[in-house]
Amino acid sequence: MFTGIVQAQGQVTKYEAGSDSAQITINAPGFFADVKTGDSIAVNGCCLTAVENSTDQFTVDVMKQTLAVTNIGQLKVGAQVNLEKAMLVTDRLGGHIVQGHVDALAKLNAINQGSDWYELVFQVPTNYLKYMQAQGSITLNGVSLTIAKLDDGKGEVSVWLIPETLKRTNLSSLQVGDQVNLEVDVLAKYVERIMKAGQDE
Repeated sequence: MFTGIVQAQGQVTKYEAGSDSAQITINAPGFFADVKTGDSIAVNGCCLTAVENSTDQFTVDVMKQTLAVTNIGQLKVGAQVNLEKAMLVTDRLGGHIVQGHVDALAKLNAINQGSDWYELVFQVPTNYLKYMQAQGSITLNGVSLTIAKLDDGKGEVSVWLIPETLKRTNLSSLQVGDQVNLEVDVLAKYVERIMKAGQDE
């Protein structure tokens, strides 16, 4: 489990694509010092397992389903990715509960800049809008964010970013048309399932 608070940015140093899988190596100086083989790390919000690691880099195997659902399959050597280690029970939950299970891809439709903030407007699959609420939580590329505005008619969700978030994440490098990994709040899914179960009784 993760919190959506990005701890570091890493750089893809190797990307080997197979017929239905890929092996990716990511470098982040010093970040992997306490990581062991088999540990989970969120890469752009996607929970991946370390198969090899050193103090400065780790390697993951990525399967066909993950490549199809996430933007991991779009990465190239040199790409910057958001990194977060799995949380400890003793950690503060600074963001919200994030599983690292990407639901879908969201496309950046617009960037609006203010004096000391940015508004990013994303197109999201309409079947996930029901799990979103203004002032609720959403995860984009592994970053826990608060939904500022929600337009059900257009299928758009807006988030506002402060300079600190831009500095610490790869959201600062996004351009209109880029796709990010989307994970909706899992608590909303549980509520939906409980309500459906109650209706069926």
